[in-house]
Amino acid sequence: MPRLSEFTRKLSDWPEHEKVFQKRGGKSFRAQKLLPPIIRPSTFRDFYAFEQHVRTARSRRGLDMVAAWYEIPVFYFSNPNSFIADNETVVAPAGSQELDFELELGAVIGKRGRDIPAAKAWEHVAGFTIINDFSARDLQRSEIEVGLGPAKGKDFATAVGPMLITRDEVSDRINGEKNSLEMRARLSGRNLSNGNSSALHHSFPKMIAQASRDADLFPGDLIGSGTIGTGCILELGAENTGGWLKPDDVVELEIEKLGVLHTRVTGRKA
Repeated sequence: MPRLSEFTRKLSDWPEHEKVFQKRGGKSFRAQKLLPPIIRPSTFRDFYAFEQHVRTARSRRGLDMVAAWYEIPVFYFSNPNSFIADNETVVAPAGSQELDFELELGAVIGKRGRDIPAAKAWEHVAGFTIINDFSARDLQRSEIEVGLGPAKGKDFATAVGPMLITRDEVSDRINGEKNSLEMRARLSGRNLSNGNSSALHHSFPKMIAQASRDADLFPGDLIGSGTIGTGCILELGAENTGGWLKPDDVVELEIEKLGVLHTRVTGRKA
């Protein structure tokens, strides 16, 4: 079995390698510990593309929607060195009492491109994975007032996995620019969120077109959808979920055909 770093390099010539992978058998990895399907990509762009999430999150902060949000898909650069895998643990950053999960769909770039038109964007996608964009809401709240992005409120841990599912495996869920995958979030066995990726206001092709405008996208780069509506405690309200994430909580994020991404919350060591 190739190392994951080698697999990432193979994404640069994905159409040819895909044919080989489809023909090769492999050993069961059921008993193996999985690493993140993408390790240290050159960039991780996280978008803000689900209207329900944006509207509710802004409303909770006393803010109206911004007209520009409907015109262009916006993103921020997050930390590609903070990825953790399925069944790993997360601890809230120092000073934070409001640890939150975020249910997102991720697309992994498989072919280098620049100024990619939306009509050709799917050709540059190798596959999909699940993203849990852990967030320290109290730290984030302070940073937002400055206006430069979430910074320390987001860069401590991002769970990615459990695996990369190639685009052909979900081709029946892609129709034009849209894709349709059921998305769910559970907290310690309790169902908190149900949605579908078809609710994206800005499609992945439009996100990729925006991300590649005057910039190169490289194989292995990760594009995040942003949080689906009701896909985080911030939206649902801590008063309705039993509070913010705490030690021994288990977060399970499930996306149709992509599997389930598990993360356990642990306490900070003394």
